[in-house]
Amino acid sequence: MTSTEAARELLAEFPVVDGHNDLPWALREQVSYDLAARDIAVDQSAHLHTDLRRLRAGGVGAQYWSVYVRSDLPDAVPATLEQIDCVRRLVDRHPADLRLALTAADMEAARREGRIASLMGAEGGHSIANSLGTLRGLYALGVRYLTLTHNDNVDWADSATDEPNVGGLSAFGREVVREMNRLGMLVDLSHVAATTMRDALDTSTAPVIFSHSSSRAVCDHPRNIPDDVLERLPANGGMAMVTFVPKFVLQAAVEWTAAADENMRAHGFHHLDTTPEAMKVHRAFEERHPRPVATVATVADHLDHMREVAGIDHLGIGGDYDGTAFTPEGLDDVSGYPNLIAELLDRGWSKADLAKLTWQNAVRVLGAAEDVARHLQATRAPSHATIESLDG
Repeated sequence: MTSTEAARELLAEFPVVDGHNDLPWALREQVSYDLAARDIAVDQSAHLHTDLRRLRAGGVGAQYWSVYVRSDLPDAVPATLEQIDCVRRLVDRHPADLRLALTAADMEAARREGRIASLMGAEGGHSIANSLGTLRGLYALGVRYLTLTHNDNVDWADSATDEPNVGGLSAFGREVVREMNRLGMLVDLSHVAATTMRDALDTSTAPVIFSHSSSRAVCDHPRNIPDDVLERLPANGGMAMVTFVPKFVLQAAVEWTAAADENMRAHGFHHLDTTPEAMKVHRAFEERHPRPVATVATVADHLDHMREVAGIDHLGIGGDYDGTAFTPEGLDDVSGYPNLIAELLDRGWSKADLAKLTWQNAVRVLGAAEDVARHLQATRAPSHATIESLDG
């Protein structure tokens, strides 16, 4: 049996729980949520990283769909509700393949049924508009993690890619974490500053996650996780879900991206501008300076290091498909997970360890958060704190 055949056999029993996929935002941007216009029941490889056939080929058994909205939107809360509506409509449209999952038990039920458990994670604290009532509303609608920031700071938490503001979590930010613990909503520390990671670990009584982050020791990008934070995951019980985005996993890509962004700014464009004029400038730069290419081995290098530091019980996978323009060779779309598992088998990872990486750790962590919530709900009322009362 080849490594790839062994990988597919393992994934048939212990499929991938992926921590982050931006399909709902791609559907908003491409077709304004017209699900018939981007029907994932048919091949969407010309437009998306994700469709049902490729999810099945990739051995995906559970997906946290990101209900992300941009942090500069003036109407982030209703936009987040539209993202939630999109996920629920996808599940309703494809009941033979997708199953809405709100609990660890739901994930296991979906696995038994041969359906893909569909969970939701909100990406960025701006989606709660400084309101614990809104946080509770998102949980009631099915959101099971909140990434505390996206690329920009929020009033109560610092982002990895913004200038420090409150020095990690403010008093209200810590109250957000405590209320998430009481609800059973996972605290997601991807995108946040290292100071915020440490404050959240100091505050949370439930396991935390990194839904799509890799190792900062292997690739020095602020979106990645420092070793001292990884070392704290065993005591916390949480997990880090390695991401595939080349500019977060390959050091040469980090440096290339910085040069490409500076080139865009030098020509008067924002580095995220995708207008035809901006892309012409970007393509000219890429012709002069070919883009470094990450591979399956690049991602496996992160997992090898993260296993050494955090231990196998605290690792997972969060590809960030449909949220990145570029992917590693061999991990081109959601059908590529068997290639990563085959690489790890070739490196000597045991089947027991790989079952933890793909399925068991993620199910355990959500179940543990539910256990903490049951205890807290018996001893603590919903918080009525405001940012004004705690932060002034």
